[in-house]
Amino acid sequence: MLPWILCGVLLIVLVIVIGRYRGLCQGLDEIAAQLGQRLTSDTNNVICLTRGHARTRRFAAQINRELLFLRKQRLEYVSGDRELKEAVTAVSHDLRTPLTAISGYLELLENEEQSDAARRYWTQIAGRTEEMKNLTEELFRYSVLVSSESVKPEAVVVNKVLEESLLGCMGAMTARGMQPVIEMPALPVIRRLDPRLLGRIFDNILSNALKYSDGDLTVSLSEDGVVEFTNQAKTLTPVMAERLFDRFYTVETARHSTGLGLSIAQLLTERMGGRIGADYRDGRLTVTVMFHEKCEK
Repeated sequence: MLPWILCGVLLIVLVIVIGRYRGLCQGLDEIAAQLGQRLTSDTNNVICLTRGHARTRRFAAQINRELLFLRKQRLEYVSGDRELKEAVTAVSHDLRTPLTAISGYLELLENEEQSDAARRYWTQIAGRTEEMKNLTEELFRYSVLVSSESVKPEAVVVNKVLEESLLGCMGAMTARGMQPVIEMPALPVIRRLDPRLLGRIFDNILSNALKYSDGDLTVSLSEDGVVEFTNQAKTLTPVMAERLFDRFYTVETARHSTGLGLSIAQLLTERMGGRIGADYRDGRLTVTVMFHEKCEK
């Protein structure tokens, strides 16, 4: 008789354990499903359990506290980030007016009779003022680009946009004695991109090439949507090349630049689902832009 009683007790205990185990699993499954939704959506809703063990409910309550704290932190970050962008935009815009006035007075002063020392001072002031104007303009453009998330993709022939960018800077290349080598496929390379942003990417990279090149430039476009800009740049190092996309980073050979051109190009490339990078080997700098996802006409 006793063995049967023990078996009955063990059976009851086993049923209870299995029931609690199933309740625990169901509670954890609910937590996992709802947690994924809460993390990927902008909502104030917390995790609610319809079943589960008391410990599972305490675990859910702890997660809810962390979710509320995380949401609070996110809202503070978004608010602060927006305020910072608006401040940069406002400051860069406000700097334009006095800089324009200074440039105007410098132009008037240029026509006045000056001593050799005064002419040297005027040259330094004019050069620094022009640098400030360029920096202010790039800051303004960068703040606008960062604050705007609108991308208007359409079927774009990358060959055509690249050709237009090359034609746009051909005068500056000729002035520097550069004869670019251009390699493009006969067939059009079509991608779904924003043509305006794509042109800005190419313009910024070509502008960078003009700053760093020792006099040569090779531009190639492959059928796979890979664009490479290669030039001699003996004054660079691999470490410098890796930092070219850092905001405001400049090197001695580009001391008149703002350090925002390639940073903007990286921002726009990634915004359209592409990749961009720089490689420095044997004295040659290569900036590569990739848009692999094809688009039919």
